[in-house]
Amino acid sequence: MSAVTIRQMADRVEGLLSERLGARGRDFEAKLRHSGRKLPRRVRAAAKSLARAAEMARNPKLQAQLDEGDVARDYDICLRHFSAGGSGAWFRGVVGRVAASVGFSLLVVGLGFAGWLLWRGYI
Repeated sequence: MSAVTIRQMADRVEGLLSERLGARGRDFEAKLRHSGRKLPRRVRAAAKSLARAAEMARNPKLQAQLDEGDVARDYDICLRHFSAGGSGAWFRGVVGRVAASVGFSLLVVGLGFAGWLLWRGYI
């Protein structure tokens, strides 16, 4: 994996960090510090590792020490987190589950009431 590829991966994650979380800073590490606890621990660790790999890729001797599998894994973790549905996806999911639960409860209560009316002879 070339230094350019690693830098492109880091730039992509850095852009997503700015776009999705509004992280500010002059470089990738500053944006990670600014995002703070908005990221899950696993994603934050992967992003830090990717930032470190991007810095190491600038030096040819240090680039030889990089494990390409780890860099690709960290990049995939970050991309999977940021492409999980966009902003508001979590909220829409929660609202959908609550609405489904309330709807099912109303259906069960309505059927129970209809059964009670039938049993009492009103229907």
